[in-house]
Amino acid sequence: MGQKPLDYKAAGVDYDKVDPVKLLAQRAARATAANLRAHGIAEIEESRGESAYVLDLGEVLVASITECLGTKALIADAVRPLTGRTHYQAIAQDTLAMAVNDLVTLGATPVSVHAYWAAGGTGWFDDQERAADLVNGWKAACDRCGVSWGGGETPALSGVVVEGRIDLAASCVGLVRPRERLVDGRALAAGDAVVLLHSSGIHANGVSLARKVAERLPQGYATRIGDGRGYGEALLDPTPLYSPVTEALHAAGVRPHYLANVTGHGWRKLMRHPGAFTYRFDRLPPVPPVLAFLQQAAGIDDREAYGTFNMGAGFAVYVAAADAEATVRAARGAGIEALVAGRVEAGPRRVVIEPLGLTYGDEELKLRA
Repeated sequence: MGQKPLDYKAAGVDYDKVDPVKLLAQRAARATAANLRAHGIAEIEESRGESAYVLDLGEVLVASITECLGTKALIADAVRPLTGRTHYQAIAQDTLAMAVNDLVTLGATPVSVHAYWAAGGTGWFDDQERAADLVNGWKAACDRCGVSWGGGETPALSGVVVEGRIDLAASCVGLVRPRERLVDGRALAAGDAVVLLHSSGIHANGVSLARKVAERLPQGYATRIGDGRGYGEALLDPTPLYSPVTEALHAAGVRPHYLANVTGHGWRKLMRHPGAFTYRFDRLPPVPPVLAFLQQAAGIDDREAYGTFNMGAGFAVYVAAADAEATVRAARGAGIEALVAGRVEAGPRRVVIEPLGLTYGDEELKLRA
């Protein structure tokens, strides 16, 4: 008898429970915007419910975001005995990418980051190789994005974080300058093209399910996948930093109508915009071997896979159809492969993936209060 399929809920992550709390928090947060008047500034209301929050300071718009890595560091710790490497340089980039890739969806140029490294005890920092890899990886990711690392916090949270483990997060601040660079979604229209920037693998979303799959495999993280590598090592491919692409688009004179970072909720995130649009895809990016293996090993169908993982699409750029090919060229020039994969249509809010016969409807993504 075959094993029961492993979906995200079985791995301990149930968005049906988390998302309502997020909506409750959004409603409470929205009411605090009035506090800005005392400071003589205002919010960009359209940024509410988006991946970053934007303040209008008059001469400049300032965007900010805080994001955490999740559980990917647990895979790095488990794989280290197999490879002889800590993989924390990649883990550092993953953490930074979680924040930076969200920040740029509003058209911001990231300028500074802060680190949050909460360990289960000060003993975590005794491992000098691992700590140095984290520091050096963090700096390298900052240099790649052209940001200043301002500082951070390194608490030892015994009793909160498990001993020997670390919880990683990053906050990021960016400038929208000139103001016309703001991407608030109001320009999105039927007839626009959707360009998908390729992913490198799992990134940092769906990792709880990936870890659960490893428990089922007789060889665990050492299991070989389609490209000949170990499953665990392939899971640790770092998330691309997409800010060089958004900067290249600005330099090329391409103004995105909308931008979406494909993270939790998988391809459902492609209908993050609140408007009544149908996003129809007739071409798909290649699925990274680690995600193809993960889907097969978990025993999940395409609907569950594309509704959970990025499946090769790490970031989406919505542009006027006439700018689609220029967008692909700009992405490739920044070192990221891209594909004109779909289009925006008037109609009910949904994502239609024609090659797979899949449709995700409005009710399957509730991110706004």
